[in-house]
Amino acid sequence: MVVAIGAGLVALALPDPASRRLEREADRLAALLEMARAESRATALPVRWVPAEAPATGFRFTGVRRDSPLPDRWLDGDVRADVPGRVAGVPGVVLGPQAILPPQRIVLQLDDRRLEVASDGLGPFTVRPLTAAAGAGGS
Repeated sequence: MVVAIGAGLVALALPDPASRRLEREADRLAALLEMARAESRATALPVRWVPAEAPATGFRFTGVRRDSPLPDRWLDGDVRADVPGRVAGVPGVVLGPQAILPPQRIVLQLDDRRLEVASDGLGPFTVRPLTAAAGAGGS
């Protein structure tokens, strides 16, 4: 009995590997978006982040200089991204060069887990749990 309780507590204490992988991807994406945003402001050229169309994995940055390549793949090939509420004909999210941009968000999904990488348009992109209200009305 004591062994079963101990095993149960250990199982609850261990982090969920899929959750950790998704958090790592979301943190990485937020950092990459901020790097591209800084480059856009420094060069005064528009930069966009565009997710790959399903079922392909990955993403791309458009408008970045060739001497500053940014990654175009997820660390975990099972991650999927969506940009809810994007305007038709305007792929992805705009990263600059304007200092103030419209609010933008990207929803990342791995298995049944979802996180949001978002900015209010002025502040940096941050990672936050996806709420029911934020998840409604996706693209």
